[in-house]
Amino acid sequence: MRGVLVTFEGVEGSGKSTQVERLTKRLAASGVACSAFREPGGTEIGEAIRRVLLNPRHCEMHALTELFLYLAARNQLVREKVMSALSAGKVVVLDRFGDSSAAYQGAGRGLDQKLVARLNKLATADLKPNLTLLVDVPVRVGQGRKASGVLDRLERERVEFHERVRDGYLRVARRAPGRFRVVDGTLPADELERLVYRHVEELLKRKVVLKQ
Repeated sequence: MRGVLVTFEGVEGSGKSTQVERLTKRLAASGVACSAFREPGGTEIGEAIRRVLLNPRHCEMHALTELFLYLAARNQLVREKVMSALSAGKVVVLDRFGDSSAAYQGAGRGLDQKLVARLNKLATADLKPNLTLLVDVPVRVGQGRKASGVLDRLERERVEFHERVRDGYLRVARRAPGRFRVVDGTLPADELERLVYRHVEELLKRKVVLKQ
């Protein structure tokens, strides 16, 4: 693939989606061809799966069912949108990707991590991000940011679940230090944007997408 794949990860309320939007606008303003997608979603099928996954009425959903639905949405996005954008040489920015399953369904739900990894490898066509930005915040901070809105099924989970998810993310980041950059999600949004862009700019200069 000629393009560059950048992913954002984080617990609920981390602010990663805001940073995805800011980054893509900044890249476009710099003349960089980029595409941004969210998970689950980004395709008609993926958005339909998203509605099922996040519906608060589906509180009886089994952990494996949840995993399979996320993987199905991810596979559709990869096959329908991501691979073609990378083949065209674009920078692809994803709001969540495979590491989410390791954190949420592996660490959070307690599913076997090796099983999650095997299935995830299939769903992602073994695509690996060039850079993953983990926007890290304490769980209580993230929940506080969501307190005034309508909560989806995952946002309504107990604090203990989200703590396991955060711990899972940090473990994954420690295992792949060359790919991950852990950034402080409690920083003011403008300051965090500048920090994120510095990490992405460094990558794009190495890939000769941006001039030195």
